[in-house]
Amino acid sequence: MAPNGVVSGKSLIVSFGEMLIDFVPTVSGVSLAEAPGFLKAPGGAPANVAIAVSRLGGEASFVGKLGDDEFGHMLADILKQNGVSGDGILFDQGARTALAFVTLRADGEREFMFYRNPSADMLLRPEELNLDLIRSARVFHYGSISLIVEPCRSAHLKAMEVAKESGALLSYDPNLRLPLWPSADEARKQILSIWDKADIIKVSDVELEFLTGSNKIDDETAMKLWRPNFTLLLVTLGEKGSRYYTKNFHGAVDAFHVNTVDTTGAGDSFVGALLCKIVDDPTILENESKLREVLKFANACGAITTTKKGAIPALPTEADALTLIKGA
Repeated sequence: MAPNGVVSGKSLIVSFGEMLIDFVPTVSGVSLAEAPGFLKAPGGAPANVAIAVSRLGGEASFVGKLGDDEFGHMLADILKQNGVSGDGILFDQGARTALAFVTLRADGEREFMFYRNPSADMLLRPEELNLDLIRSARVFHYGSISLIVEPCRSAHLKAMEVAKESGALLSYDPNLRLPLWPSADEARKQILSIWDKADIIKVSDVELEFLTGSNKIDDETAMKLWRPNFTLLLVTLGEKGSRYYTKNFHGAVDAFHVNTVDTTGAGDSFVGALLCKIVDDPTILENESKLREVLKFANACGAITTTKKGAIPALPTEADALTLIKGA
């Protein structure tokens, strides 16, 4: 630790955004109304990424606002227990921690119902940001949910600007949650409003279709999302693996086949694994064979995460991922 309480060194990955509690039915394949009971599962994509990084041996910090309530303090403790620095966490006394009820369909895919009116994460203000922490990031990772309303939107834009000025790589996973946006058009417009600022972007096949308006998942469609300043664009395809695009090369890496129970957190696990490796060796982004190895590792991490219910309990260690790769 540096004297000002900020993690020192330039290997820090800072995740910005929401952390919340998912309530997941105790039985799969039922609607929320039919569910006999719910288990609480900590989540929120940026927080999942931070824990994924930490579990893989990386240095992670989370920036966001929680309710000053039992759930908020529970989530802050979960970050701490998982080795994620809490220097960027704030508590709001006037708003609750966000909740989401998530139903798992029989195929492991999810449907959401959110309770946020407003939740604490939406009330983060620019002047509350821990700028020293953000300046010390090697990678700054974020989603799009923090763009939906003010004041959090302004805090998000300020944090991105400070991270960029300090030389961080900007990593963006839009993590589309349509029920949270006023309309699909507004979601598309706002998600793309910060598109050009990122260095690394990861989208799912569903997000690719949504953002391009095309129902084709191919290289030509993916390239509609490419910008000249990007270092890496990734498209994750679930059990079909992932595709990558850089200035000089592109290709695909196969998935690992596992017994999928719940897809929650698979994309976050994939991103955490990728960012961990890039922080260790930035030349990965220019070397196709190195990048393919890293994406194979990230695919393995994503696959393992689908084998258990809930994101955080299912996030793998490096040893778990190497075991899967070796056994494949």
